[in-house]
Amino acid sequence: MSDPSDPSEREAAGAEPGSRLVGWAGWLLVVCGLALLPWLYVLATGLPDTASAAHWPVTWVGLDALEAAGLIATGVLAVRGDRRHPLAATTTATLLVIDAWFDTTTAAAGSDLAAAATMALCAELPLAALCAWLAVRAMRRA
Repeated sequence: MSDPSDPSEREAAGAEPGSRLVGWAGWLLVVCGLALLPWLYVLATGLPDTASAAHWPVTWVGLDALEAAGLIATGVLAVRGDRRHPLAATTTATLLVIDAWFDTTTAAAGSDLAAAATMALCAELPLAALCAWLAVRAMRRA
């Protein structure tokens, strides 16, 4: 019987970086990313300048709920010294940057844009930077 904690066994099973399975997955992601580049042009030239969404409040409440869950999970895992906290931190940082991006790009000019920019600069982006720092710091130590 093989020992799953043995690094050579894990690599043979395709679970380690550099394994054949991870290599194929990596190339698949690169190809998919490159395939999206022409789609960006289609979107940039074909989408209308304005649109309405049927479930706008659900979208924003859902995003902020995910951010809250991410911040709590990252904080709890970090306080406990859990080695999984970089995963939560990376995910949470990503959500916060996305929120800042969409808040500022969908805000109407004037006070809405000023409020969105203030939230982005004073809350979302600093929290994203903190989460990114936690993730990078932990990965450097590993």
